[in-house]
Amino acid sequence: MPPERLLVIVDDDEKFAKTLKRSFERRDYEALTAGSLEELKVLIATRTPGYAVVDLRLSGGASGLACVQALHAHDPDMLIVVLTGFASIATAVEAIKLGACHYLVKPSNTDDIEAAFSRAAGDVDAPLVVRPTSIKNLEWERIHETLMETGFNISETARRLGLHRRTLARKLEKQRVK
Repeated sequence: MPPERLLVIVDDDEKFAKTLKRSFERRDYEALTAGSLEELKVLIATRTPGYAVVDLRLSGGASGLACVQALHAHDPDMLIVVLTGFASIATAVEAIKLGACHYLVKPSNTDDIEAAFSRAAGDVDAPLVVRPTSIKNLEWERIHETLMETGFNISETARRLGLHRRTLARKLEKQRVK
């Protein structure tokens, strides 16, 4: 199998990873899976995938951004798509800066991911759409940004935002992720 058809899926949700793996294998990719940064490092020590799909939020509060960084350092030409149910502008920007070619919000399917791989170069003719951001979205982005800064520590995030810990927990419960 040529290396350009080798894909790695980094996701701690085993069922989702297996489903995505089968879907890509039906499209003639050789798909490998890793559930953590450590598993990924072991995998890329012996293989060099041409493509990667990385979940932003891994178990134990780990960030997929570290996986993006490791994959990009291993092969700067690898096409990496970050897939998340926990999207924010801050993490999208960081993912691209660390080497991802695209950032997709769940639910996304194999067609969406494969299309993202083919649009890696960017499009200077992309329409500039003016869309007002709601206060609710701004609040959620600020909460997420602060969570990232604190390593997903709820108590410290609440302190920095000037919220009671239970209030923050309720807000996070309403905005279920993953």
